[in-house]
Amino acid sequence: MKRMAIVMALLVVTQLTVFAQDWDPGAALKRFDAKAAKTVDVSLDQSMLQFASAFLDPKDPDQAKAKRIIAGMKGIYVHSFQFDKTGQYTEQDIAAIREQLKAPEWSRIVNVRSKTEGQSIEVYFRKEGDKFKGLLVIATEPTQLTFVDIVGPITPEELRDLGGQFGIPRVEVDQNSATKKEERP
Repeated sequence: MKRMAIVMALLVVTQLTVFAQDWDPGAALKRFDAKAAKTVDVSLDQSMLQFASAFLDPKDPDQAKAKRIIAGMKGIYVHSFQFDKTGQYTEQDIAAIREQLKAPEWSRIVNVRSKTEGQSIEVYFRKEGDKFKGLLVIATEPTQLTFVDIVGPITPEELRDLGGQFGIPRVEVDQNSATKKEERP
């Protein structure tokens, strides 16, 4: 009986830990990986980010800015899948991931879709109170799917500044737009 209570307690703690994470793509990423012709997986936890930032040149303004931005981050995780043909992932696969990104913790701030090109980019910010604590970018194309998960404080402008580094795709924020929702891949 005591052993059963310990097992139950461990299960509850495990479940609470899963719910405390930013998002849990788990099985979805495994399914994408199984079907993908090419997979790119970049996992930089806080210690790896600090290590990588040591190689950034503080005299280069862009690299100095990147170094400042990543100083407070806990991790950058990029999962990208290239498929041989369309239809190897479905909208339902993506919807299962979106389902985890609910208010009040998560807010979708960017949603750009091109029906003619079959592309979309969504940016979700994770907030605690009035502070941004991370973001998730979901970029889809007919034969490519990319998730960028940044854990730690970041603003849309900082995301733009990090684009092209650490496996993060370039995202241009329209500075003239009051809502800053116009993005392009």
